[in-house]
Amino acid sequence: MTQPFEIPPAFINVHYDGQRIPDVKNQADLTLGANCQLYAYELLRHFGKHPPSLRSSELWSDNCYTKKTTAYTIFDLMLYNKIPQAYGAHVGVYVGDGMVLHLSYAIGHPVIQKHTELLLQAKYACFIGAKRVLT
Repeated sequence: MTQPFEIPPAFINVHYDGQRIPDVKNQADLTLGANCQLYAYELLRHFGKHPPSLRSSELWSDNCYTKKTTAYTIFDLMLYNKIPQAYGAHVGVYVGDGMVLHLSYAIGHPVIQKHTELLLQAKYACFIGAKRVLT
């Protein structure tokens, strides 16, 4: 199986850093690391999108800059958690063919995984849903 999406070079060797959250100083400098949200938002910005710098629960409740979707397309934000709530949810980016690019603490670096495989992991077993950035 071929990867449906090629990770841009600047996004390949990013290390997970839970302190590097949206709106952190030097936000766009991913050589300093990122959490899942910051990584996902900067990836979308790299491709010309304008996601808001929100935490997971804020992202899920937002209706101004994003909309909920069940028909996933490339660059939709995918939210997962171990419980059915958006607070603290993990954020990845849909990259096509049922695949999600994400940066997680457990793996430590970006990886593309099947959406269905993420759901088999306890920490991602609850799919909160997908959000599409409108601008």
